[in-house]
Amino acid sequence: MKIAVVGSGGWGTALALLLLENGNDVTLWSFSEQEVQNIRKTGENPLLKGVPVPEALKLTSDLRCVQGTDAVVLATPSFAVRETAKKLAPLLDPKTVVISVSKGIENGSFLLLTQIIEEELGGKNVVAALSGPSHAEEVGRRVPTAVVAACEDLAVAEWVQDLFMNERFRVYASQDITGVELGAALKNVIALCAGCIDGLGYGDNTKAMLMTRGLTEIARVGEKMGGRKETFAGLTGMGDLIVTCTSMHSRNRRAGILIGQGVEVHEAMKQVGAVVEGYYAAAAGCSMAKKFNVEMPITEAAYNVLYNGAAIGDVFKALMTREKKHEIEEIWL
Repeated sequence: MKIAVVGSGGWGTALALLLLENGNDVTLWSFSEQEVQNIRKTGENPLLKGVPVPEALKLTSDLRCVQGTDAVVLATPSFAVRETAKKLAPLLDPKTVVISVSKGIENGSFLLLTQIIEEELGGKNVVAALSGPSHAEEVGRRVPTAVVAACEDLAVAEWVQDLFMNERFRVYASQDITGVELGAALKNVIALCAGCIDGLGYGDNTKAMLMTRGLTEIARVGEKMGGRKETFAGLTGMGDLIVTCTSMHSRNRRAGILIGQGVEVHEAMKQVGAVVEGYYAAAAGCSMAKKFNVEMPITEAAYNVLYNGAAIGDVFKALMTREKKHEIEEIWL
């Protein structure tokens, strides 16, 4: 297969190497010609340190590399998805399958990334998503990983499954693209909060409480938006939440640790040195809670800290002292 990976961050690079390993003709696109030259000169991407980039992986800053491809893997940060899809529209062949591997929700419209792509491409191309608990650093080092390929057309989801799957990268197929994308996006908010808990010096009990109740509210709004309850108990719900809340590979958790230690929000994100998707997802999630009349107290607390300058201690106390509830009333499985 001829494949272009658009976005040369750590995740795009790791997937490009995986697809190359699977015997495909792969081109990795970067917005910067200087970055292309640096990767070729050093033999590695500084965003994926220690992972060799072989000569067989084509590198370019010319977006026309997507022409005539069987698949385009869109791996830009979520905020750049719409702009990039708009640039891709006149270049793509109708037969090309576009696979979104970024995680996020557009604030205001509440569109999922695949929906944004479909909108900008005018419905000309089939769009799928690939998501799950998959740190680029570990995929690049060939650590065994499992993810989900999702598309409303199950045959397309299975085609994407075959494209990526090998002995160290297991892929499951799903038609619940809404549930897959929502779980992947909203868990970043909970992961940022998990980092705050670590920064505050709280313990395992606290983090277990946060993750469990966080997953509950993700599933609650996800079902309202058309996702399947079972999806949120799977790889792109529970699985992605676990890995992002517990790993230091997680930019969201690292930013949260700094915020919990008292670093100002924007300074914390600057120190992380990469896009902290949970910051943007908190705004979208808070708006979704209001629109769909769904309780999302953790997401709303995160929003108040990130955007309104609320003290973490105050919002945490407010969460702990909310009115009493029966857990059975909250069960979503």
